[in-house]
Amino acid sequence: MRAFACGHCQQLVFFENSVCLRCHTPLGFVPTRRQVVALTDDATRTGLRRCANADIAACNWMVEGEDPVALCRCCRLTRIRPNDRDPIGMAEFAAAEAAKRRLVFQLLELGLPFDQGLAFDLLADVSGPVTTGHRTGLITIDLAESDDAHREQLRSQLGEPYRTMLGHFRHEIGHHYWPLLVGSPERTDAWRDAFGDERADYTVALRHHYDIGPPADWSEHHVSAYASAHPWEDWAETFAHYLHIGDTLQTAASFGLIVAGPSSRSDGSLISAPTDELATFDTMIGDWLPLTYALNAVNRSMGRGDLYPFVLAPAVIAKLGFVHSSLQHWQHGQQGAVRWQSSPPLRS
Repeated sequence: MRAFACGHCQQLVFFENSVCLRCHTPLGFVPTRRQVVALTDDATRTGLRRCANADIAACNWMVEGEDPVALCRCCRLTRIRPNDRDPIGMAEFAAAEAAKRRLVFQLLELGLPFDQGLAFDLLADVSGPVTTGHRTGLITIDLAESDDAHREQLRSQLGEPYRTMLGHFRHEIGHHYWPLLVGSPERTDAWRDAFGDERADYTVALRHHYDIGPPADWSEHHVSAYASAHPWEDWAETFAHYLHIGDTLQTAASFGLIVAGPSSRSDGSLISAPTDELATFDTMIGDWLPLTYALNAVNRSMGRGDLYPFVLAPAVIAKLGFVHSSLQHWQHGQQGAVRWQSSPPLRS
């Protein structure tokens, strides 16, 4: 995430701010500019209006131009949300939308398309359990995951080192982009060499994972235990982790954070943002590893557990490199015509 400043008084403001806390200037995020702007004069405000979800979801994004839709580009992706008369569901909905805005910002930064073929159902479990998953461009999110206690209970039960609402969004969007980034014949063979054959029965594979558990050596080949369930889940988990890395590196770069470590660059230059076309994956990992060492050390100094509770095995780093190369391949326009393909019954 970038660092932003108030256009009126230059005070540091954050991605979520709708007003500057120093000078009280109203602020709004403009998607086409990817900037939080100060709404200080008629010229700035021309063609901009608040998203209709400003109150119910604390959305600070602006609707631009003569667009007849009252919702911003992020909020209009949501197909179903809780009823206004459900106060718990609406609070969970607001938390989920905040995470979704961070996801969509990153998609804007990467230049990935999302205005067509993608939708979200953000569901409260008022009428029964909700399964988080993806199917042919529709991402379903269980809003109960917005509750910290509920999510921590599930994280502990499943033996996961990390579980967040933003992580769910990033995982499911990985499923969505698989056909775009990997689905072409020239990319699929290389992908199978790295991740495995996705033609293996998905339902059987997941049942085996939940009944038997992951293989004993899963950490040598996968970023998470769940990634070992099926190649599609390996891709989604790895893609989500790549987005975690990219967002954190961009935040560090925006604040001028430099970490001297065993893999840091000798010239003292700023940490690279992953959207920099000149940045190589080796550079990203060279910046990422010492940064995680420092962040973990800071957390331990506060008496907390590691902020980044992962160890990246060489095979996992290679898979992250494949995600990076797939994104660059697409960004450079070499992917050719892409035909969106259907998903298995449900990818969770």
